[in-house]
Amino acid sequence: MSHSQQSATNTKTNTNESTFTATSDHGFDGISDKFARNIYGTTKGTLRHTLLCHHLQQLGILPEPHSKNTLRVLDAGCGLGQMSTEFAKVGYQVDAIDVSGDSIESARQQALQDNVEINYRVGQLQDVTGKYDIIINHAVLEWLSEPFVAIDLLIERLEPNGYLSLSFFNKDALTFGNLLYGNFDYVKKGLKVKKKVRLNPQQPLSVQPVLTYLQEKSDVKVIHEAGIRCIHDYMRNIEHQTMHYSALVEAEKKYSTQPPYKWLGKYFHIVIQKR
Repeated sequence: MSHSQQSATNTKTNTNESTFTATSDHGFDGISDKFARNIYGTTKGTLRHTLLCHHLQQLGILPEPHSKNTLRVLDAGCGLGQMSTEFAKVGYQVDAIDVSGDSIESARQQALQDNVEINYRVGQLQDVTGKYDIIINHAVLEWLSEPFVAIDLLIERLEPNGYLSLSFFNKDALTFGNLLYGNFDYVKKGLKVKKKVRLNPQQPLSVQPVLTYLQEKSDVKVIHEAGIRCIHDYMRNIEHQTMHYSALVEAEKKYSTQPPYKWLGKYFHIVIQKR
């Protein structure tokens, strides 16, 4: 891989939570600290989290804090627990699972510091029993060998009228970014490399096949589509990512749901509701 190609890949394939299905899928044991620094210690991770929370708040799925709430939330592939904490703070009953024991331990320690109650455990989606009013599955599908099977399992665990929030690494944006870097051979090879980097998603997903799959299901309806980081990762002067961060956040919020900009989001966010 060329230096420019490596830079493009590192810039554009930053991950979030670990996976939760088959043992052949990816986890982050042994590198959770590196993961935290490389993702949530940067504008890209902070911005992604901010935008996901923004959209969930706009939909009324993540409301203002209150004292009592009987809704049950599952954070499937919770990683370091940032999103679990957001839901626990507003009074939801939160269960959170991840295949990475290191990530779960870090999340538990953070929950103690934040004084929030979250039921963390190491596990896979198949281990989950019961049903949930809200399921969060952010930056997980791109690490799975069978992402559409996982989507079906998540939908099965939704209560009627429940919400599933999906976000995943956008293969189309990855392709576009590498074309901008001039990595034409890499794109011709289907974005495949001989040596995989553990923090780079194994299987980024094109948006349209996921949307089509969901839209053709009779038991759910798509109620929200947005690109996450439609601008940030394409800025020619990367210093502006921090220098103009507040203005960047507002621009991302404005354009994230508007075509053609939303299709360029480095991650794509879909919310569905079970019928």
